[in-house]
Amino acid sequence: MKQNWTRNAFVYLLIIVALVALFLGVNPMTDSGPKEMDMSTLADKITAGKVESIVIRDNDLVVTLTNDERYRSRKDEGASLLETLLNLGVPSDKLHSVKISVAPPSQWGGWLTLLGTLLPLLLVGALFFFLMRQAQGSNSQAMSFGKSRAKMMSGDKPTITFDDVAGADEAKEELQEVVEFLREPEKFASLGARIPKGVLMVGPPGTGKTLMAKAVAGEAGVPFFSISGSEFVEMFVGVGASRVRDLFEQAKRNSPCIVFIDEIDAVGRHRGAGLGGSHDEREQTLNQILVEMDGFDTDTNVIIIAATNRPDILDPALLRPGRFDRRVVLDRPDVRGRRAILDIHVRGKPLAADVDLDNLARATPGFVGADLENMVNEAAILAARRGKILISMREFEEAIERVALGGPERRSRVLGEEKKKLTAYHEAGHAVAARVLEPENPVQKVTIIPRGQAGGYSWQVPDEEKTLQSVDDLKARIAVALGGRIAEEIVFGDVSSGAASDLEHVTRIARAMVTRYGMSETLGPMVFGQRQEMVFLGREIHEQRDYSEETAARIDAEVRRIVDEGYKMCREALETHRDKLELVAKTLLARETLTREEFATLFETGELPEPPASAPPSQALKEPEIFSPPEHESSHGPATPPAPAPA
Repeated sequence: MKQNWTRNAFVYLLIIVALVALFLGVNPMTDSGPKEMDMSTLADKITAGKVESIVIRDNDLVVTLTNDERYRSRKDEGASLLETLLNLGVPSDKLHSVKISVAPPSQWGGWLTLLGTLLPLLLVGALFFFLMRQAQGSNSQAMSFGKSRAKMMSGDKPTITFDDVAGADEAKEELQEVVEFLREPEKFASLGARIPKGVLMVGPPGTGKTLMAKAVAGEAGVPFFSISGSEFVEMFVGVGASRVRDLFEQAKRNSPCIVFIDEIDAVGRHRGAGLGGSHDEREQTLNQILVEMDGFDTDTNVIIIAATNRPDILDPALLRPGRFDRRVVLDRPDVRGRRAILDIHVRGKPLAADVDLDNLARATPGFVGADLENMVNEAAILAARRGKILISMREFEEAIERVALGGPERRSRVLGEEKKKLTAYHEAGHAVAARVLEPENPVQKVTIIPRGQAGGYSWQVPDEEKTLQSVDDLKARIAVALGGRIAEEIVFGDVSSGAASDLEHVTRIARAMVTRYGMSETLGPMVFGQRQEMVFLGREIHEQRDYSEETAARIDAEVRRIVDEGYKMCREALETHRDKLELVAKTLLARETLTREEFATLFETGELPEPPASAPPSQALKEPEIFSPPEHESSHGPATPPAPAPA
């Protein structure tokens, strides 16, 4: 940057000198030295006896006066100096008293004169040349709008393979066929098989779609073109279509190769749904993509891989056979997938002996690769902040809470005694209700320390991950969510606004049971209400009521009945275990936080477990025990895990 500034400053300085020399008529080679004197003045000076000597060089004269002043003059070309002076009336005796000498002609004089004349013109020419270069650079940059901005990675040295992807075994099997086709196309051609032209990877954000595409390129060892769907569209008309053409031309020149279009829904939405009608820039780009994918020959060996988390808004022409005719789903990993992902992310990190990756995998339902990677990184940061050389289970558990609740503990927040007591009974109500009504989802932690937006929370972790939930499961969830509010009623005889999010959660579950899951005996197995969505905006706008006012009243009555049943169930459980509620709340007031083991022991025996004996000081000097997990696969991407119930 500094060199460019210096160069430009020098150029601008030359330009200023040239302009001054040109417009002011200054000759930098000849316009310095003695003053000018015309021949008439010279004749008068000689007549007055004030001239001492004259030196003649070509047609130039250097006149020296008796007072040592020097002047410059010039005689007519081809004329004699003596004749010229005599004609101007100089007496001959005065003329003979002046020393007149002839100097030899200078060999550089003509060149210097020529250079002095041409230098301003050269500087002005340099100015125009510089301006033209600048204009050409700007023009080339403007013309490059139509060039593809895809990043190309060579397949010679793959950095990512299938070994770096975990939690998506079925997707890897599907994409393994693409790798085999790029490696051995003859194997498929001999049987008359046609490899899919396009593969559409579908899944929630962060399930590893981009990483999977790079792994395919790394396994096949072919060039990999990567571009985002939003990079096609600019404010200039026709730029998107031009970039699509340029991208596919590059792909054909480098075949066999893989073209990866991330977030294809940015340009692949339903046509005719845009605010600009059917001829806006986005739709022109989509049309060009459709044409290019149809224009591939069977021997081109170019595979198009696209990723999206909104397949429902894509144009049907993209999904028909011959274009994206294979769909690969990358869903949230199960507990085995999360365990394999953790194995990769903890590689090279020093783990303490108490770290149990199986427990961490069970404690992170709903997490995907990016959440797990973020969790491991947060644990490492916490360990470094505390001056440790090993990452312990304590750091991992706190990192899970950071990711799930979106922030660190806010210990600086000072709570009054009444507020602290209210929070303790509220969270104790959630914890005791969960222990009694949902024993399959044990309480992992209960605390009254604020974190994120929650003033306190009770965190449950299921022993076994469930993909389907029964009526009893959902009713138990409603009852547990009401535990905090009911505990406030039982103990204080009043309720606070701390249960606002709980009530919203309860109402949402009960209404879904009636209108979505068909779990109402009165209304039967039916779905009520159609969700309307604007394709261009890509989100739900409202729900259209396709039922009568009478049915709406019955739906409201059923929602009320389900919530009342959950309320009654929870109140009976808390009144039956009132002593446990008091014990847990008072312990929270004293300790602020209870772990899974502490809560379970306190609930069963009424006493806290004995703390583990501290290691003798001599053991601190021993070599630390490091857990080395087996090598597995990994995935990437963010997700939204189920957060603990806040106060």
